[in-house]
Amino acid sequence: MRDAMVAAGGTGLQRLADYLQDPEKVARFQRLCGVQQSSPGCSTAYPAEEEAAGGDGARRRTKLHPNGLENGAAPAGEEEKKRPRRRNSLTGEVGQQFVIRNPLLYYLFSFGTELGNELFYISFFPCWIWNVDAAVGRRLIVIWVWVMYLGQCAKDLIRWPRPPCPPVLKLEVFYNTEYGMPSTHAMSGTAIPLSLLLLTWGRWQYPFIYGLLLAVGWCSLVCLSRVYMGMHSILDVLVGVLYAILILIVFHPALDVIDNFNLTYKYAPFIIISLHLALGIFSFTLDTWSTSRGDTAQILGSGAGIACGSHVSHLLGLLKEPSLDMLPFTIPPFTVHLLGKAMLRVLIGLVILLLIRAVMKMITIPLACKVFGIPCDDIRKARQRMEVELPYRYLTYGMVGFAVMFVVPYVFYWVGLL
Repeated sequence: MRDAMVAAGGTGLQRLADYLQDPEKVARFQRLCGVQQSSPGCSTAYPAEEEAAGGDGARRRTKLHPNGLENGAAPAGEEEKKRPRRRNSLTGEVGQQFVIRNPLLYYLFSFGTELGNELFYISFFPCWIWNVDAAVGRRLIVIWVWVMYLGQCAKDLIRWPRPPCPPVLKLEVFYNTEYGMPSTHAMSGTAIPLSLLLLTWGRWQYPFIYGLLLAVGWCSLVCLSRVYMGMHSILDVLVGVLYAILILIVFHPALDVIDNFNLTYKYAPFIIISLHLALGIFSFTLDTWSTSRGDTAQILGSGAGIACGSHVSHLLGLLKEPSLDMLPFTIPPFTVHLLGKAMLRVLIGLVILLLIRAVMKMITIPLACKVFGIPCDDIRKARQRMEVELPYRYLTYGMVGFAVMFVVPYVFYWVGLL
């Protein structure tokens, strides 16, 4: 009897999983939001094509036409029939064509999906650290690194494919070579706002309901955007949310201990660099090349750089932590002087970060090729080798993270903006 109940429960869970993983559910949501297919065929663009078009972080987006948004296609109607369909420049296959009937939802969900991309991370985290609360920012990045690392590793271990096309329409193709389970966008979209709520509530004075509504809205927007873009099934997104919450439960109680270790322990930089490098090497052995490998090294490098920069800034007295006796802190009034100073910090800081990122890319890729004897004629192929991609991503974004916590604050101190 017990075995029969267990079997029935297992069958019920399997049916639920199959239901949530059904690609037709994703296609139905897309149609509900105004995404319509205008001709048969599926997009098969790969990261190689993305890099040729725009380098790291490039994203192919649909183009604006009089009758809506289409992916490399003419507006729907008679004119469309007269035009030849665009072909993938690498494979020669006919590209997927679709029409966006609701541009407002398209831009809303495009914004939601960008909340889990590099442009958001390299803007949001530094701005928070420089202008709001560096202590919260450091702890937030610890959570972000572990959430993204464990999520990327889970993808390469589980190896479940993304929703197939057809019936799903792929509005974003940059990450199409990665596995889909779990959704790391959903994980970051859950972990970042929830961590901000947990780390700031009681430390800053604001209505809790506003923080909760922001966290729920942020998480919902990111999760729905991944289904809308056709990149994840409902199951991928739900598992991503639950996985992120589990990681938060494990790591949140230890954040103060980790941050204190990073700031004060004498040999912290050596341990931090060694740990993050070892984790990067492990993740690179999980599966064949995909964009997730470079993203993982990028995340680990950023985390190591932030932690090491925090350690150096603490030693030199650049980290001015407010007294805990003043808790909870009050949000200052938004004056012209305050906003102007914050915008100046952001402008100067981001220019420095982008310059460091560009210089490090120019140095590390040819250097890694030379050290490991890899031909550097085809940069794209060279960057897919572990011997090149791991040090290139790790060192480049490690320096960017170090600059966020030490180089840029030192410049602020020097020019009187700290």
